[in-house]
Amino acid sequence: MTRSVNFGLWYDFRNPGHQVSFEKLYRDSLDQIAWAETIGFDSVWLTEHHFVQDGYCPSPLVVAAAIGERTKSMRIGTNLMLLPLADPIRLAEDAAALSILTGGRFDLGVGLGYRQLEFDYFGRKISHRPSLMEEGVAVIRQAWSGETISHQGKRFNIEGISVSPTPESVPRLLMGGMAEPAIDRAARLGDGFLSTGGIGLEEYTGAVKKAGRDAAIFAGHWGIIADDPEKEAAEVGSNVLYQTNEYISWGAFGPPSETPLFESSEAAIAGGLYELMDGAGAVEALTGLLLGYPDIKDIHFWAQFPGESVEHGSQRIEYIANHVLPAVRKNIS
Repeated sequence: MTRSVNFGLWYDFRNPGHQVSFEKLYRDSLDQIAWAETIGFDSVWLTEHHFVQDGYCPSPLVVAAAIGERTKSMRIGTNLMLLPLADPIRLAEDAAALSILTGGRFDLGVGLGYRQLEFDYFGRKISHRPSLMEEGVAVIRQAWSGETISHQGKRFNIEGISVSPTPESVPRLLMGGMAEPAIDRAARLGDGFLSTGGIGLEEYTGAVKKAGRDAAIFAGHWGIIADDPEKEAAEVGSNVLYQTNEYISWGAFGPPSETPLFESSEAAIAGGLYELMDGAGAVEALTGLLLGYPDIKDIHFWAQFPGESVEHGSQRIEYIANHVLPAVRKNIS
């Protein structure tokens, strides 16, 4: 039996220092995505944050609709959106519209979030994240059913309304997280787990087995894959250092006061989530990952690191398409 795994690209649309106009960045990225579909990439993933000076994408569903019009078969997903900040009914409506527009190609991936600034503005308490997440998932699933919603909880009280139109192809509701409670929640409630940099794979597979549910993993991979990976690392070093230290300063990997910033790109690559590989190394590593975790359904790579040009990112994308993906697909078939 042939195993099918999607390989995709991950976008945050960050533009540190506004080196190019956002109009150009978005236009060039859409062109890149449409081209990537023609050379062997199967999926595209978008992520969400708000009030970031570099323009970190605040509106992934709007972008997803544009991608849907530029592509034919690519799956489009979010890895991830911040469900505790959202109105779950409105999010369900928007996701339903995306599924309809794209012929069922959209998957909604959600997570807890962690930036205090975002929670303050949207009027939510960080301490309420678990209940906002669990109730939000329950409301979204009811909304997509087309039935009248009845939900009485700590965070939402909804009675007597229904969402229309509902999608013919209901999106998969994927859940991300790096801490054990979030991984357990994904195993209990999600249609799949959004893994970041390989974190939580063992925990998720154990938790989903315990829950008696089917496992599905969608893996965000932080590989820097090139013919000369050391040269590539030197060229994008400032970009990966910026990316890592921004996430650390926001609290993505724990309290910022307890998680020191990296002092150099070399330290960020060695001690962070990045994996530095040439084509042969990437084939070996990805084949081993997929054989070791047969529940992986998708692996996606950063298309560009923050501040890196779309043109430079495309060189890495083309290298992966030509020198990595065919061999990995053959190895797992």
